Amino acid sequence: MNLKIPPLALLILVGLFMKLSSSLLPELDFAFPAKVVIGTAAVFLGVAVAFLGVYEFRKAKTTVDPRSPQKSESLVGSGIYKMSRNPMYVGFLLILFGWCLFLANYVALVFLPLFVLYINAFQIKPEESFLSQKFGSAYTEYCRRVRRWM
Repeated sequence: MNLKIPPLALLILVGLFMKLSSSLLPELDFAFPAKVVIGTAAVFLGVAVAFLGVYEFRKAKTTVDPRSPQKSESLVGSGIYKMSRNPMYVGFLLILFGWCLFLANYVALVFLPLFVLYINAFQIKPEESFLSQKFGSAYTEYCRRVRRWM
């Protein structure tokens, strides 16, 4: 798998683009009195969800590096992986959502679906293809039981 942008770098880039675009288009700001509280809660929830994904991978002694799915030693279906096949990406999306609320700018909202589309096309689908080849029917059954995002 030839990953163009590692997911953590993508998270940072998208966050920077959200900030830049909201700074360039302040006329698209919106009033949201609870933006700091709810935005902070979303960021903390996102960090927790992503961390739980990493924790389950570490517990299973398999790779966390999305650039090297061939190093996957086991199919992880415990903990948070019972609710989402991609909790780390769900966590990243929650972090970006919190950041978007904090920025309170309509143009920043556009980056959320773009992030999902990019991760689906260039990260999740290649990962799923590899995992399907490596783990066969066990992975197919896991995909039937557990949603991709949540």
